[in-house]
Amino acid sequence: MTIEDILACKESQTFDCKSIQIDPKALAIPVVAMANADGGVLAIGISDKTRRIEGIDGNEELLNELLRVPFDFCNPSVKVTYEYLQCTDYNGQENHILLMRIPASIQLHTNQADECFMRVGDKSKKLNFEERMQLLYDKGERYYEDKDVYGATVNDIDMNLVNDYISVIGYGKSAIDYLRENNDFVTEVDGRQKISTACILLFGKNPQRYFPRARTRFIRYEGKVEKVGRDMNVIKDVTFEGAILQQVRSTIDYLETQVSEHSFLGEYGQFVTRRNYSKYAIQEMVVNSCCHRAYNIKGTEIQIKMFDDRIVFETPGDLPGQVRPDNIRHTHFSRNPKIAQYLKAYKYVKEFGEGIDRICSELETKGCTIPSFHVDAFILKATLTAEWTTEMEFDRPSTRLNDDTVKVQINSAKLTDRQCKIFETIKYGTVNGTVNGTVNAQNLSIALGISLRTTKRDLYILRDMKLIRYVGSDKTGHWEVIS
Repeated sequence: MTIEDILACKESQTFDCKSIQIDPKALAIPVVAMANADGGVLAIGISDKTRRIEGIDGNEELLNELLRVPFDFCNPSVKVTYEYLQCTDYNGQENHILLMRIPASIQLHTNQADECFMRVGDKSKKLNFEERMQLLYDKGERYYEDKDVYGATVNDIDMNLVNDYISVIGYGKSAIDYLRENNDFVTEVDGRQKISTACILLFGKNPQRYFPRARTRFIRYEGKVEKVGRDMNVIKDVTFEGAILQQVRSTIDYLETQVSEHSFLGEYGQFVTRRNYSKYAIQEMVVNSCCHRAYNIKGTEIQIKMFDDRIVFETPGDLPGQVRPDNIRHTHFSRNPKIAQYLKAYKYVKEFGEGIDRICSELETKGCTIPSFHVDAFILKATLTAEWTTEMEFDRPSTRLNDDTVKVQINSAKLTDRQCKIFETIKYGTVNGTVNGTVNAQNLSIALGISLRTTKRDLYILRDMKLIRYVGSDKTGHWEVIS
């Protein structure tokens, strides 16, 4: 950074200015806050109030005290690097400012008074107890899945689920022995049994008794935007509960019923079916949501929102550890390692950390959009874009048929009854003997009692099979059978 860059840079999440006169205890606050968040740069020698360049030269004693701040006033110490930048101060004299570069830390840091701060925007926010605990969970210094569930007993555990799991991993003892001897699922303190959160979530008879929002909700919207009130466009709303494996299986199975498929005749005269969402991508996104959600956030469930052109997976919790949207493909951090290990045994997690990268690689190979990730408040939103929609062209060079390659006839094509009815209506221009005039998607939809969206999809399928073609302009044109 040059001095011009610094003067032009506004105070933000990752940048702040401080006077050389700042008290060392006060400087510890932004150092701790940036280390707990995304890291950043502190420019020492510039007034944060007036942005006047004061410089640091001639203030060696004060400077030495500030240089010790990351070690003497932060717990644990923060590994800071320093850079001295030449400048001209407000008196017109040659001077220097100090750039203190603070890395994002995998640990939680506090000041001497054991106060914890987090950089939020251009402020250093003091965290309360709950926020501090959340940061500990996010950084992996503590795991919420290890927390005891108040009031839970062995009677809340479904031993059939435990027996199924130990048979998968080849554990030779009994179910209760496994719970007592592994992962602190069941412990005993002062003669009282303690049941962990992970145990209830994985093996509980009714996990929602203790974690009401530890569930997955699927919402299907008509269109591309989420509307509310009188314009609400929700057409499906389904909730999946039970233990985590039950949720994962039920959610994936249901999403499979919502996937659209496009069948067309390939270049070798064989029918090809293409899904609008990869089966692996759907499975991985569901597993990630159930595996990595912050279960201590109890005000909302996982929500999977499906629109005409995308699926948005909304998962409670920030990106954990050092994971950021720009490094998520290659940086792995498990917020719930015991849950992740459990799902790995059932082959839902293949190699830790490879899932997102595999989705991205698969979609890049197809020339499709890779998933996007961003955090909105305390919700991680992952968006999976449809590989195709009914508005897109399917007739790509790799699958386009030359007119003389193959002639597909109606009696040899594998069409649904609905598609046959659409074809015949276009061919004869009638429905139940009634002439319909111009045959377009709108009057086909009305005449046959089929939704406009479904009608358009079937028309595109028939078109790509070289059975029909569209003639004329978008507004006044019509469909006709290819003779």
